Amino acid sequence: MRVVVLGASGNVGTAVLAALNGDPAVDKIRAVARRIPDEPALGVEWVRADIRTDDLAPICAGADAVVHLAWMMQPMRAPLDTWRGNVIGTERVLRAVAASSVTSLIYTSSVGAYSPRVDLRPVTESWPTDGRPTAAYTREKAYVERLLDTFEWEHPGCRVVRLRPAFVFQRAAAAEQRRLFLGPFFPNRLLRTGAIPMLPLPARLTMQAVHATDVAAAVLAALTREVGGPFNLAAEPVLDRDRLAQIFGARPITVPDRVVKGAVAAAWGLRLAPAAPELFAAFLRLPVLDSGRAAAELRWRPRYTAVEALRELIDGLRDGAGGATPALATGAGGRWRWRELRSGIGGYDPVDREPVSN
Repeated sequence: MRVVVLGASGNVGTAVLAALNGDPAVDKIRAVARRIPDEPALGVEWVRADIRTDDLAPICAGADAVVHLAWMMQPMRAPLDTWRGNVIGTERVLRAVAASSVTSLIYTSSVGAYSPRVDLRPVTESWPTDGRPTAAYTREKAYVERLLDTFEWEHPGCRVVRLRPAFVFQRAAAAEQRRLFLGPFFPNRLLRTGAIPMLPLPARLTMQAVHATDVAAAVLAALTREVGGPFNLAAEPVLDRDRLAQIFGARPITVPDRVVKGAVAAAWGLRLAPAAPELFAAFLRLPVLDSGRAAAELRWRPRYTAVEALRELIDGLRDGAGGATPALATGAGGRWRWRELRSGIGGYDPVDREPVSN
């Protein structure tokens, strides 16, 4: 099997390459990213390309499957940029897949594609994928779901699998996660167990997590099994307020949603934090995922619990860990831009003005 991996240098991409590289069913791996590592792993052919601008058909030519992982989280202050990368870029990927007669497409969607929850009962893949329109990330994930609907109808000869994971963590992605979501002012000392006696959290805070290695295992299973359609991916247990406080060795203190939203909005307004308040609001309403279909049809069994995946990220953040690719490196992106404050892009910028990592 010849596989092209788009967005191969990022959090999920690096784990997918490792999974594919060790499987005898995969004969050739072509890894695509805008910035490729200085020392590529053996058995992987790296290609430097940008899905927004480069001709992707020659890259996909001859492939049996394309794994589309490329996605831009930043710059959140320039939503037209992320739209061009995520939506227009995906449209270009789909055209290349069709032109190259690729027979399998694996796309990593997200829990963020789903409509907001109404309660804490786990939802299956039939839950509406309308996202939350106020946040660019969820809006774009939902729109790409519509692109895939059209693509499947127009190209029935291409098997399409949509993986919808919860938050994806691993130690090697810690530096990238800090740049994208926390910024430079978040103190590492707060990440030590027991460093804070009380942890203020919204009462309805509930999240799920999955390790990047386990998402990669699902990608490999989707490539090697004749399956199609969407699959939820989330490890147990669900991480609620009390469990999160336990992980940090603190006592949970209930804080009204509006207080936390106000703090996030203030940090965003002062350009001290890279994550938009609309994204946090969407985060509070994400549904709880039922991963039963992945277990039944992909034979998917996570090796890591959600607690283990989160702990690995926390340890990586505390230790300043990073990965071996430019997208995951500790020194990639993130700088202060004082001169541009009047133009609306100043303050802390999680990325250079070059496109962000895949």
